[in-house]
Amino acid sequence: MVYDIIVIGGGPAGLTAALYARRANKSVLILEKATFGGQITYSPKVENIPGFLELSGNEFAEKLVEQVLEQGAEVECAEVQRVVDGEIKTVITDEGEFTAKAVIVATGAKHRMLGLEGEEALVGEGISFCAVCDGAFYEGKTVAVIGGGNSALQEALLLADLCKTVHVIQNLPSFTGEQALADRLAARDNVTVRFNTTVSRVIGDGALEAIELSNADGTTDVLPLDGMFVAIGLVPQNEIVSDLIDLDVRGYVDAGEDCLTKCAGIFTAGDCRTKTVRQVTTAAADGAIAALAACEYVNTH
Repeated sequence: MVYDIIVIGGGPAGLTAALYARRANKSVLILEKATFGGQITYSPKVENIPGFLELSGNEFAEKLVEQVLEQGAEVECAEVQRVVDGEIKTVITDEGEFTAKAVIVATGAKHRMLGLEGEEALVGEGISFCAVCDGAFYEGKTVAVIGGGNSALQEALLLADLCKTVHVIQNLPSFTGEQALADRLAARDNVTVRFNTTVSRVIGDGALEAIELSNADGTTDVLPLDGMFVAIGLVPQNEIVSDLIDLDVRGYVDAGEDCLTKCAGIFTAGDCRTKTVRQVTTAAADGAIAALAACEYVNTH
């Protein structure tokens, strides 16, 4: 079968794209290699999605998947290996080949983690990646921000407005973020900064309780915490289309708000593309834009 549109990625961008494409009466296949919902599923409580006072990331993902399936989209759990261009696009996966007139790349970007034992099990249980999403849960509590770039400094500033104490842990001798942000952080009485320090262990059974820190002089100490925000960057997952479309120096799809790529019939949406704000709402907006553009392409080719 040749689908009208294949969507690669089952996060908010990909699922919204599928929803809009089905509403335009296009046949749609969604390919997802892991968990439907993307990074939002790591959030135990979400309060910034329009229309919902609060719900968990998993609940939101389930509602979106249910809505898309109700509209008639097909889903396949498969890992995409590469995409072959042509008048009909071929998407090669570990579960076989699928073809479509247009493809929407919504592969997302995963948060870079510290790579520590037990870290992944504590995501959503004291370890977070987004102060905008989860900061309010730590009001009046003690947290750490890991990282020293702009993202980490912005996270720390936001958390400083909410938390009793914010510890910023940077593995280098200075911040790599903007000096203006560093100066604003230095002016906060409830913020402490530790340079030349790395996190060597996360401590907690079922929920984060503390982290072990390794210092430049070879010593270690334990820092009790209510929460830890890891802000050491994102890793886009665009290798599968790197031979077809332009990526920027960090590996993100080089595309603007129109979600168009240089390859006719291939579109992009969500956190995998170049953008300044990566939130569930902006991912969903991308999905709608990419879907409408892909529908127009299918209609005219």
